[in-house]
Amino acid sequence: MGFTHLDERGQAVMVDVSGKPETQRHAQARACLRLPASVAQALRDDTVSKGDVFSAARIAGIQAVKKCSDLIPLCHPLPLAKATVDFEWECDDLVIVTAVKTRGVTGVEMEALTGASVAALTVYDMCKAIDKGITFDVALVSKSGGKSGDWHA
Repeated sequence: MGFTHLDERGQAVMVDVSGKPETQRHAQARACLRLPASVAQALRDDTVSKGDVFSAARIAGIQAVKKCSDLIPLCHPLPLAKATVDFEWECDDLVIVTAVKTRGVTGVEMEALTGASVAALTVYDMCKAIDKGITFDVALVSKSGGKSGDWHA
């Protein structure tokens, strides 16, 4: 199988999805932030000096979902039906879960991953004055719809 984002001359192209049928599509991604104890405590106590970290990160994540095709060069702009950004604690790790839905001809995995990434970067930006040792990883959790069907990590 060849590269789908290269034409016969080896030049970058946006994949032609015009012949694909529309289906319901959903993707979920997560970012897991490993927080120093001082950062976790400040978030739990809502004492971060820059303000409401969770609201800012939620809005940033949703905005990133909407701007994904502006950030990733060959990503298709999509009519999004829904985007959510939620937060969960796993001990002192903060988990950001981003879910995206559309009805379209291509999936929303990149949108979900971009939303989780930017939400995590926002948490980092707002908490780095407390401790710059925050690290995180981002992964696709699941996707549904399209020719390839359902996938779960």
